[in-house]
Amino acid sequence: MDRKTFITSDRVQLSYISAGSGQPIVLLPGWSQSAEQFKYQIPVFAEHYHVVAVDLRGQGESEKVSFGYRVSRLSKDIQELINSLQLKQPHLLGHSMGCSLIWSYLDLFGLDEIDRLVLVDQSPLLVSRPHWDAQEIAESGAVFTAEQLNAIVHTLENGNAEELTRNLLSSMVTPTMSKEQFEWLVECNQRLPRALAATMLYNHAHTDWRDQIVRIRKPTLIVAGRKSIIPWTSQVWIHQSIPESELEIFEAAEGGGHFTFIENPEKFNQRVLQFLS
Repeated sequence: MDRKTFITSDRVQLSYISAGSGQPIVLLPGWSQSAEQFKYQIPVFAEHYHVVAVDLRGQGESEKVSFGYRVSRLSKDIQELINSLQLKQPHLLGHSMGCSLIWSYLDLFGLDEIDRLVLVDQSPLLVSRPHWDAQEIAESGAVFTAEQLNAIVHTLENGNAEELTRNLLSSMVTPTMSKEQFEWLVECNQRLPRALAATMLYNHAHTDWRDQIVRIRKPTLIVAGRKSIIPWTSQVWIHQSIPESELEIFEAAEGGGHFTFIENPEKFNQRVLQFLS
């Protein structure tokens, strides 16, 4: 896959994969992940589109700087990349935190220059609030309390970060994922130094995107997993909040964890291409 680099306005070198031609589709990975994890999508999508899969700052092969690990800065990086490459009316596909980048992009820059959106398995807010009832927790998709997130961040910074990374990833995949595939996921994740991953996770998890999600007026496909760490009920809420959006929930037997695009790429690719066509 053809690797290229881009320098952001704050002088950070980002690595991205470019393939194919035609209307652009920009693939945005999640927290501590890499563009390489779209390896089953890039060649298939490139038969129809110009695919740009980005390593966010610090992740994958991008530069490991000590600053800018906030969702707002990451979305600014993507806006600068789109402008630099002169991508006209690109589609945006975000997985996990990649969805938060899309919601931040809407907040900061608007979506007038964007065509369609694909949102893959991300809660509107990851950290619950003590006064919430069960329904609000389910709709927001919160998976941590503030205390649990603080413990994770502390371990990433000061404890057995590799063990924690493995445990987090184990909760995100189905039992059918092969050992080799799982070890590859772990290796991709650990390319982001764990202390920087902690900084990014803290910012990502505490941001509530519900006020932006209800503003989306673009054709949108939401992809969820019935057995994902992200509660599927929150994906129903997103679907109900975006007019004329589409929702696809992968069942457990279909690789319906957090990484549907890795565990069942055939169905995932077919569904996305159907939506974009």
